[in-house]
Amino acid sequence: MMRIAAFGFRSIPPAKGAAGADKFAMELFPRLVNRGHQVVAYNRQYPDVFVDVNEYKGVKIKTFKTVATKGFDTLLHSFKCTWDIIVNNTAEVVHIQNGGNSIWALPLRLFGKKVFISQDGVDWKRDKWPWYGKLFLKLSSYLTAHLPNEVIFDNVIAKKLFEDRFHKKFTFIPFGSEVSPWIDDEDVLSQNNLRKGEYYLFIGRFIPDKGLHYLIPAFTASQSYKKLVLVGGSPNPSPYEQEIMNMGNDQVLFPGYIYGDQVNTLIRNAYCYIQPSDVEGLSPVVLTVMGLNVPMIVSDIEENVYAVQDTVRMFEKATIPSLTEEIDYCETHYPEMQALALRAQERALSVFNWENVADEHVKIFQNR
Repeated sequence: MMRIAAFGFRSIPPAKGAAGADKFAMELFPRLVNRGHQVVAYNRQYPDVFVDVNEYKGVKIKTFKTVATKGFDTLLHSFKCTWDIIVNNTAEVVHIQNGGNSIWALPLRLFGKKVFISQDGVDWKRDKWPWYGKLFLKLSSYLTAHLPNEVIFDNVIAKKLFEDRFHKKFTFIPFGSEVSPWIDDEDVLSQNNLRKGEYYLFIGRFIPDKGLHYLIPAFTASQSYKKLVLVGGSPNPSPYEQEIMNMGNDQVLFPGYIYGDQVNTLIRNAYCYIQPSDVEGLSPVVLTVMGLNVPMIVSDIEENVYAVQDTVRMFEKATIPSLTEEIDYCETHYPEMQALALRAQERALSVFNWENVADEHVKIFQNR
């Protein structure tokens, strides 16, 4: 049995502001417990967001307060987690998400902990960060490459970039795609005045990386009379979020953050899912949509191409007319979109599996 501590996400179960890191934590950590290991996960308590739990599917939850300021919230929380792990000896193995937390690998290793960092993308390329944030993340990449026992990448593009830059080999473990069976929660449809197969869908944070400033004008310029549902928001109030809200019309809905069975219901009943990102890791949402056999349109960035290969329609990154063209294609060639979705499902369920993800993490934790 290994004693494992984990931080770098926001909370499990997910709450307002959650993203792919929280989905990853929610899927991986209970599976580690099911394999006989002890896991303590460190949740964040924001001034306006708090998940009041002490345990989640066998995972022990410890919660520390943090500030609402973007970037500094992670640093403060990670410092508290590192202090607790060292002072209270809560684990021998520490799993950290986000290379921006690499600095904490140094004190943890000095106190005899095995440290593993999950790097989900090239963080300093994300437009959500100001210049000083990008500089910090770029400098942190050097710590990521050298301080932990191992760095685990979820996509081969970022892995290759780090290997070329630092002349080292790293580990690749992709995310899973399958979701546990559930009964559709149709209240989420009726509450938002939606009908099955009559809306396009996006799920994620309202930050520049996600490309919503392309999606909304591309959709409103298309020939579709369906609705566009944008689930999520900004984890911290931002001018960008307000700009996105102002771009909407009667066809564009903003239901806020939705999780669990309700969001799975929204995905399964969507006409098409759209992922317009400029920057991604290996997107858990994209893999989930593939696994649920839902037609999809994605930007042609390398990370998306790796995930979907030739099983979905793609548009030219950051190009509104190209996205509009793909939406119009979806409107007029839906049987072809459904055939692609079936191929995407076959790929997702054969290549991206959460049980395999858990097994691979156990091997890495034990052998490094």
